[in-house]
Amino acid sequence: MLEKPDIADETIITCLAHAYGLDVAELTFLPLGADVNTAVYRARTRRQTPYFVKLRRDFAETAVLIPKFLADRGLQPIIPPLPTRTGALWTTLPHPKSEIQNPKSLIPYCLIVYPFVNGRNGFETLLLDRHRVELGAALRQLHTTALPAALANGIPRETFAPRWRESVSRFLAQIDGQTFAEPVAAELAAFLHARRQETGDLVARAHRLARALQARPPAFVLCHGDIHGWNLLIDDDDALHIVDWDTLILAPKERDLMFVGCGLGGNGHTLQEEERLFYEGYGPTAVNHTALAYYRYERIIEDIAVICAQLLTTDAGEADRRAALAMLKSNFGPDGTIDLAIRTDETAREA
Repeated sequence: MLEKPDIADETIITCLAHAYGLDVAELTFLPLGADVNTAVYRARTRRQTPYFVKLRRDFAETAVLIPKFLADRGLQPIIPPLPTRTGALWTTLPHPKSEIQNPKSLIPYCLIVYPFVNGRNGFETLLLDRHRVELGAALRQLHTTALPAALANGIPRETFAPRWRESVSRFLAQIDGQTFAEPVAAELAAFLHARRQETGDLVARAHRLARALQARPPAFVLCHGDIHGWNLLIDDDDALHIVDWDTLILAPKERDLMFVGCGLGGNGHTLQEEERLFYEGYGPTAVNHTALAYYRYERIIEDIAVICAQLLTTDAGEADRRAALAMLKSNFGPDGTIDLAIRTDETAREA
């Protein structure tokens, strides 16, 4: 979230005091990330100890429980959540006053606290070769982790469902019959209208691959689900951390591997060099190129659907809106994510 939510700082500070026993002297909103359901802050106590505070709507307990489970078992790149005074890993934040007038729409924020790790994400700083090797090793460990049934049962399972494809098709129909007064919405509608054929082709390609994977699904493993450069944190000591575990899913390993060789952070390497370094850490594996192509298509389609919902159904959040539109457009550039997905699809057909 790039714009501060309508929640009084004092509400958060009071919650931190009651739930975590933290004597917070300073609370700073951090405009990070494109997720409109997540807001993050830096809290500093009177003893100058910093903490990372995350507010999350649409909260899944496994997004906190599983990283803690993995960290306790030695997965080094994870920053585990801190417990409350009662030993819980999160608490619920009281609703802002502005929302209480409409109880039916109330969706609570859950509040989670982490140690504050100062650093930059994988697109703000150069990833060293060893970071890519370490990432590969960490994902191999993640993908081979056996979870207790109590945890595994709470994780979504991949179904290759058409939810996002159908959503994009509906939005393409909507922009044909509707005029948008809000400037960002109007710009998005005009852009997608001009890219209608290309966008429709993406949906058709993903449909075809989804049917193939439903007929013969690969083995499922525990996947992070969103392992791009913004979710890689390099701290001041050049240590690698994997953050944002809100998208955990049981799926083919290609759900995570789709990000490898896509420009996962910068350091001047070619995409082939990125892959070589990653797999040096991950180890030998047979990649299912049908699944890889599907996930690369589906990720683009999901982004389009989510951004259309954000920009065409509401006028809220000016800074978030501009950033979302720029993100959507970037997929369509030369050698962008769409071109890469098509090349992956062609490789799968040749195999």
